Amino acid sequence: MVRHFGLILLAALFASPIYLCFVVASHPAADLLRGVPLLPAGQLGTNLSTLTRGIPDTPKLTSMLENSAVMALGVTLLKLALSIPAAYAVSFFRFPGRLLMFGLIFVTLMMPIEVRFFPTYAVTANLGLLDTQAGLILPLVASATAVFLLRQYFRAFPSELADAARLDGVGPIRFLVSVVIPLARPTLAALAVLEFIYGWNQYLWPLLVASSLKRATVVMGVKGLIGAAQSFAVPQWDLVMVLALVALIPPVLVVVVMQRWFVRGLMSGIN
Repeated sequence: MVRHFGLILLAALFASPIYLCFVVASHPAADLLRGVPLLPAGQLGTNLSTLTRGIPDTPKLTSMLENSAVMALGVTLLKLALSIPAAYAVSFFRFPGRLLMFGLIFVTLMMPIEVRFFPTYAVTANLGLLDTQAGLILPLVASATAVFLLRQYFRAFPSELADAARLDGVGPIRFLVSVVIPLARPTLAALAVLEFIYGWNQYLWPLLVASSLKRATVVMGVKGLIGAAQSFAVPQWDLVMVLALVALIPPVLVVVVMQRWFVRGLMSGIN
């Protein structure tokens, strides 16, 4: 009983910011001048409609959602496409420098992301990719985390599988496509969820690369809307919270839809 009460208390504590966000989003802006209310009102639909119609000097909601979706999906798919063969190579093949190459990949996990921003920005600018979808996506594609997790999973494969495939004349590419990837689907699904959330929540990199409103993501839009909201006679914090709720919905839906695969992927292993 005490354990359940503690879990409920912790859940309520973690959910309280989302609840307050929902409450503020459901009130007119004038109500917030008297303080943060504790109970929701009926203004959420009106505020969402106002945000959908657009606010001067801020990106359109549909454009922000589209940019965020393209960026998140692009980062997810390209990271998996790059990480799968990289992890497969260092797990199943024996070649000179294999461990050194994996070590160099692993070392990048220890580098703060701020250290990589300036050279990455310089390369992006030299390639003419600033303020483009490619510039938002490609510099984030390389993922040492995904390579590391997939390598650990691939190393758990029984060696008899590879030996049997080799005796049957199965080549490396066919073995990867027909055996390794189907068995690794739960792990790949878990990685896809993590990478989608990573791509969707990106803020600092899009802020550096996207210089026009048409490339703004929804997370950038929250920051921009805060500045626009403060310029009104009555600060429009209700609209800011509506946008924050909208930005929260896609990652939550991905986690809910993929929850079964996500849990299996984190706990999977080959018996």
